[in-house]
Amino acid sequence: MWGKLTPKVGIDLGTTSVLVFIPGQGVVLNEPSVVAVDGNNVLAVGAEAKEMIGRTPDAITAYRPMRDGVIADYRVTEIMLRYFIEKVLGRMQIFRPDVMISVPAGVTSTEKRAVVEAAMKAGARTAYPVKEPILAAIGADIPIYEPQGHMVVDSGGGTIDVAVISLGGIVASASVKCAGNRIDNAIIEYVKKNYNLSIGEKTAEDVKIKVGSALPLEEELSMEIKGRDILSGLPRTTTVRTNEIVRATSREMREMVETIKRVFQDTPPELAADIIDHGIIMTGGTSQLRNFPELIKRRTGVKASVADQALYCVAKGTGEALEHLDAYKRAIEAKQ
Repeated sequence: MWGKLTPKVGIDLGTTSVLVFIPGQGVVLNEPSVVAVDGNNVLAVGAEAKEMIGRTPDAITAYRPMRDGVIADYRVTEIMLRYFIEKVLGRMQIFRPDVMISVPAGVTSTEKRAVVEAAMKAGARTAYPVKEPILAAIGADIPIYEPQGHMVVDSGGGTIDVAVISLGGIVASASVKCAGNRIDNAIIEYVKKNYNLSIGEKTAEDVKIKVGSALPLEEELSMEIKGRDILSGLPRTTTVRTNEIVRATSREMREMVETIKRVFQDTPPELAADIIDHGIIMTGGTSQLRNFPELIKRRTGVKASVADQALYCVAKGTGEALEHLDAYKRAIEAKQ
């Protein structure tokens, strides 16, 4: 009886954004994982706090409590989780929720424990930390319990998680702290070095989304960017083009592809053959970078495709697994 009244909340706890999934309702919240703090006081969380990045007076700090997919600031992560859970369930919630939270494939037991503790202190009744590739696969409707190999590449803001899944478990995996944020930083450095222009994270992210690509384009896109001239200190505008950004981010793209190749090297031959048949499934925000699937195909010889609603796959996976907890218990409790 009580179990039926216990709310279930799935959380895709990412470096750049937090998505919350409620079974039966879908993704009910998608906000940046940013908290604005003034000394010990929390001023804003999520979208409101992100607006403050790079625009705050000295006393106020807007920062991300998650770094490379794991908790960098425990206290602020707990505050952020509590805020999001209360926002979706309401403050007057009588029953504490069962919470499922995504963690990177390369998470340590200490990092996993920190996630569980933060969720419990934020108001969860129980907290299940589950590896992102498993959740991404469930959210992308991959039949993970079949005796067949499926490769999932989940690339977000902080990490790229690559895993080969068969019979409900991870057979081979790698997690590298090189993904969307590192691409943004490479764009910032390129603009600084080549244009003597200082731009912020938000502008770099806009450049990546609007004109970025994993491969050069014959018909380039261009974008006007505004920043501060490093020499004069005055505001200035310049234009960047796609193929410049391809060059600027080539090292990061190469590192991400090398991670996929490394997992292939650890994959048993039978499962590798399955992956050639099925192709690689890509999820996460960074998978939506122009021509990323094509780059993977050229470098590995295996076709890659972006899952439907790639951004929501991990969040959907948390909801699906919570709804059918008994069915997925083995995958969730596997020595993750």
